[in-house]
Amino acid sequence: MSDIKYGDILEPEDDETRAENERIVRAGFWHKLTKTAARIPFARDAVAAYYCATDRDTPLGAKVVLYSALAYFIMPADLIPDIFLFVGFTDDLAVLTAALTMIRRNVSDDHYDRADAALTAIRKG
Repeated sequence: MSDIKYGDILEPEDDETRAENERIVRAGFWHKLTKTAARIPFARDAVAAYYCATDRDTPLGAKVVLYSALAYFIMPADLIPDIFLFVGFTDDLAVLTAALTMIRRNVSDDHYDRADAALTAIRKG
């Protein structure tokens, strides 16, 4: 995992990639999350990141980082395939952790409260 270049993943250079990451997240985040929420220990952070990314008050730079990290989580082709339980999500966790570290002051308690409510609803079915 040391070969991951977080800057390449989290801060894409071109507007087309940035727009595609946002499209991927908006189209596939909840589907991916509902399939994996019970298996990933970072579900709360992922949902809070989603709420932060879609918050109109979040600065554009933070949104770019979050959409990139969440797109990496959603896309089936990543460094370690998600089909490998536990190990398969370690790269996703590393990318999300790096993203949250970069923009931590933008993720609010409200984002986490909304994440908790969403995860409770998902788990209740």
